[in-house]
Amino acid sequence: MALKNHSTVTQFIFTGLSDEPHLEALLFVLFLVIYILTLTGNLMMLFVVRTDSRLHTPMYFFLSNLSFLDLCFSSVTVPKLLEDLLSEKKTISVEGCLAQVFFVFITAGTEAFLLSMMAYDRYAAICHPLLYGQMMSNQLCVRLVLTSWGLASINSTVIVLLAVTLDFCEAQTIHHYVCELPSLFPLSCSDVSIHINILICVTVLHGFGTSLPIFISYARIISTILGISSTTGRNKAFNTCSSHLIAVFLFFGSGLVRYLMPTSGSSLDLLASLQYSVITPMLNPLIYSLKNNDVKAAVKRTLGYYL
Repeated sequence: MALKNHSTVTQFIFTGLSDEPHLEALLFVLFLVIYILTLTGNLMMLFVVRTDSRLHTPMYFFLSNLSFLDLCFSSVTVPKLLEDLLSEKKTISVEGCLAQVFFVFITAGTEAFLLSMMAYDRYAAICHPLLYGQMMSNQLCVRLVLTSWGLASINSTVIVLLAVTLDFCEAQTIHHYVCELPSLFPLSCSDVSIHINILICVTVLHGFGTSLPIFISYARIISTILGISSTTGRNKAFNTCSSHLIAVFLFFGSGLVRYLMPTSGSSLDLLASLQYSVITPMLNPLIYSLKNNDVKAAVKRTLGYYL
């Protein structure tokens, strides 16, 4: 690997979430439960959408892709976190660290694009209900998902190339529990100012490109909802959007804080990363199932059929 040609460091050491053995044991149990809930909730969502023909609509097609992404996203970070909570020395190879940087960014980046596509889907359903089938055809939905993966892959490649060109001479300790590019900058013995500027530009472009369609879609959705004379109709329209809005705020808020704020090694960095990479993948299936009568009914039908 090119990185080894100009770096004397072969592995990194995480400080992790704590250095107290008793606290680490409690954290291990906590995050193991979170990971099991994440796997169970998202696998259940995938299974229900797949097996229940009433959920074979664009909205649930995007939701099943979101569940798949959350499975991948949490599996990039949580298993290593669980391993380190049981280990005395929390190490990761340089190659493993770069792989984690890539997969964290591609899964998170794809999820950001997918949330943007889901906002457009809600706009089409509420603002143009009679044309919804034409606006959200199966071919278009597949293309939107593939486009999300493709654009996120390009961004992830840029991020990894930034990491590969860093020099690591002596410092090995990452004040974090996972490899993220902002956490690697303080360890580099080369000038990282250009790298930081490129990362900020990529993050801003990514964030702007995914949040702008969400903002425009919801501006039109709110305008349409306010024009509905029936209180029941307004409530129904709002309920179809509230789950998506909660997921957007949880994900974008913590993700942008992590990548746009200077890395300080403080608890804020840890909390922001935990929020978007560990907590949000667990909460998404709960948010969409608890606030969606169609999903709750489908879960009951599926469990009733198989049990």
